[in-house]
Amino acid sequence: MNSFTLTAVGNLARNPEAVAKGDVTYTRFCLVGNDYAGKDEKGAPREIATSLWFVAFGPVGERLVRHARKGDQLIIEAQVRANNWTDKQGEKQYDHDFIVQGFRFGAPGRAKRDELNGRADLEGKAEAESKLSNEPKTKEKKLAPEGEADSATAAAGKSDSAPSEKQIAPRSGRRAVAPPP
Repeated sequence: MNSFTLTAVGNLARNPEAVAKGDVTYTRFCLVGNDYAGKDEKGAPREIATSLWFVAFGPVGERLVRHARKGDQLIIEAQVRANNWTDKQGEKQYDHDFIVQGFRFGAPGRAKRDELNGRADLEGKAEAESKLSNEPKTKEKKLAPEGEADSATAAAGKSDSAPSEKQIAPRSGRRAVAPPP
């Protein structure tokens, strides 16, 4: 039974890091959240930053390391676990661990936006280059002698270079059909 669970929304303070200790591999990351903290003397709103460290195991941790970047907003569902130990001086220490059960991405951070923009630029350049390589070097117009033009284009008063409705590829004949009740 999970006595305490929490949902946290915040931005990654740095890239998540994978840690291996013996046979166990886990991911550690820090979320920072800004909360309203009243107004200052001049009446301007104040914010207070709260940071929490989280631990993720298994595929959840692997996905975080692979896809999450510093500044990304994450929505985390975590379980709170007590972490008690005795230090080297023999004093009892108390702490809590936040074990990630699941997460969703919120808004991307600057690093992710730059990465995505870089990919879009590369894809755009590759697409433009492929279009250029697929286009014929010279465009030839086929002109029909007078009087032999397509009757549909002649009736519509359109030139041979402009596509008529009949020249446009027909749509597929499929129609969406609602499933039977």
